[in-house]
Amino acid sequence: MRFAIVGCGVIGKQHVRTIGTVADAELACVVDIEPERAAAFAHDYGIPGLTDLDKALARDDIDAVAVCTPSGRHADIAVPALAAGKHVIVEKPLEITPDAAERIADAARRTGKTVTVISQRRFAPINRFMRTAIERGDLGHITSGSAAMYWWRSPGYYASAGWRGTWSLDGGGALMNQGIHTIDLLTWLMGKPVEVTAYAATVAHPDLEVEDTAIAAVRYETGALASIHGTTAAFPGTISTVGIFGDRGSMQTTNDRLEYFYSAPAQEAAAAAYGGGGGNQADEVREREGLDGEAQETPTADSVKQPAKRTGHSAQYEDFIDAVTTGREPFVTVADNTRTLGVIWGIYESARTGMPVRIG
Repeated sequence: MRFAIVGCGVIGKQHVRTIGTVADAELACVVDIEPERAAAFAHDYGIPGLTDLDKALARDDIDAVAVCTPSGRHADIAVPALAAGKHVIVEKPLEITPDAAERIADAARRTGKTVTVISQRRFAPINRFMRTAIERGDLGHITSGSAAMYWWRSPGYYASAGWRGTWSLDGGGALMNQGIHTIDLLTWLMGKPVEVTAYAATVAHPDLEVEDTAIAAVRYETGALASIHGTTAAFPGTISTVGIFGDRGSMQTTNDRLEYFYSAPAQEAAAAAYGGGGGNQADEVREREGLDGEAQETPTADSVKQPAKRTGHSAQYEDFIDAVTTGREPFVTVADNTRTLGVIWGIYESARTGMPVRIG
């Protein structure tokens, strides 16, 4: 499958590197509105560098488009790409407003073309294990969950690109840009969210339009509850955690590594008045399931200069190509990402109004 990458920034470089790790993918051209960046990519990778999206979409040697522009311009690229008969991979998030996200969803329905949204952490073996453990009832009835991202982004990071940290193009801050992957995991694991209550603040970046810290409580259709804590104001940046808790067991990861797991027979859980003595089965589970591989890579300006290696992006590209080839839905659909975005949009609305917000 031959790809055009639209957007020659840091994440565009990550997609170039990813295509180089996928046997059935080839880079055909890159597109950027800034001629210098398009020319630099063309020189570095030996492919055409264009500044006109329409010319790129008119090429018959392009099967699919990877949208790597600022978030608030995703629909402006994805919709015409679909109309031109191309399949589409969109970097997270799908878009920054419900109306713009629906434009992409509607174009996908009308054209019948395949669209996926990058959610590479769903492809990590540890996170797939967590999903399987929930589905087979290892934890019993799921009662609560948690997602936390304690990260740091400097003022220089936000100043390095004019769209970062703006409502109009970034669509938010600590949650929409950095925390979305962890929130996506929580949503994937916990099920349908129905209500959220939240606070958000800008506490370490006074010149920033958007939040650098947010805390939320989410209620799910099953009755389960979850907490979300996302920040880019935790110097020097520490960990990302996801926890899922049930009435027969619990599990928790740190930076996509299983740190705690316990699953008890129903009779044991019923007899344990205080739950003590269960122990931690994480070492045994990691060995049995082969879960001690490398954690997911977070693209940075430095990391994209390193030799290409397989990541969750690689697995998602392979899934996308197979979905197009076989006619099935991709593993991550537009609806999947829209549900995750619904949580984030709900958090922002609740923080703005001071009221609970219905979602889902």
